[in-house]
Amino acid sequence: MERTFVMVKPDGVSRGLTSEILSRFEKKGYSLVGAKLLQMSEDLAQTHYEEHKERPFFNTLVAFITSGPVFAMVLEGEGVIAEARKMIGATDPKEAVPGSIRGDLAIKKSENVIHGSDSPESAVREISLYFNEDELIGNKAAQNV
Repeated sequence: MERTFVMVKPDGVSRGLTSEILSRFEKKGYSLVGAKLLQMSEDLAQTHYEEHKERPFFNTLVAFITSGPVFAMVLEGEGVIAEARKMIGATDPKEAVPGSIRGDLAIKKSENVIHGSDSPESAVREISLYFNEDELIGNKAAQNV
């Protein structure tokens, strides 16, 4: 069992897509083991996107992700990291296949509805940014390490 971090971004929350997105993961068989609606601080946003700090779009990323509430969640299941990435689809909705979350629901690359961890290491890091261990339920051994 492994865990991954998934976040519905401000555009997805404001468009009322949170329940549809969560439903897709639950229908696939993944368990929701942690969830919260929050307004991300600038400090948290900068930490979340720190690997992009030197890129020209960094400030735009931070401004967007702090522009409204996000829905942060931890999903658990066999192969959940790789499968969630497939379900999410390509970063650019124009390149995302129909049936993927971004292919069906996202409108533009800069506001693409959802974020998902891309590796076991980033899942552990991102989960710890948003959740304390006591906020998560389920298999305590599923920690991607």
